[in-house]
Amino acid sequence: MKKVLLLIQAFLGVGFMAYSQSESHHSHEHHRNEIGIANAPVWFVKEKTLAYEFHLHYIRKIPNSKFGIGLGYERIFDSHGHNTLGLIGNYSPINRLNLAVAPGIAFDNEGDSHFTTHLESSYDFDLHGFHLGPAFEISLSREDIHFSLGLHVGIGW
Repeated sequence: MKKVLLLIQAFLGVGFMAYSQSESHHSHEHHRNEIGIANAPVWFVKEKTLAYEFHLHYIRKIPNSKFGIGLGYERIFDSHGHNTLGLIGNYSPINRLNLAVAPGIAFDNEGDSHFTTHLESSYDFDLHGFHLGPAFEISLSREDIHFSLGLHVGIGW
């Protein structure tokens, strides 16, 4: 339980760090659509093992709001191999910071499926039309808890 609380603190900490820097970054454009990927090592808490994760998402911002909705796909490789499909609810409380909740269904290598919820945060820097920055994720399911810290790359239009 201590590890889960530590992970939640880290998830929220990205937001507080970004908030303290938000005053100097007013030129960030808000796009209506974004396609993004994230690559990261992923840590499985119960099994104490490390694997590789690939994440792909599409988010459509709701006009005149800080919210967006979309779809996400996650693939975890190695013996943990599973695919997750989910809906994404995105919130940008301040410029460049993205917080997301993504409930979904995970399908493992044996064909079994189970419900899972991802909590995600990312902070974007603009680099020649791309969004680039750190991404942190926690995944909660009956099977295990896993978390990752990696690189998010997105393109908006």
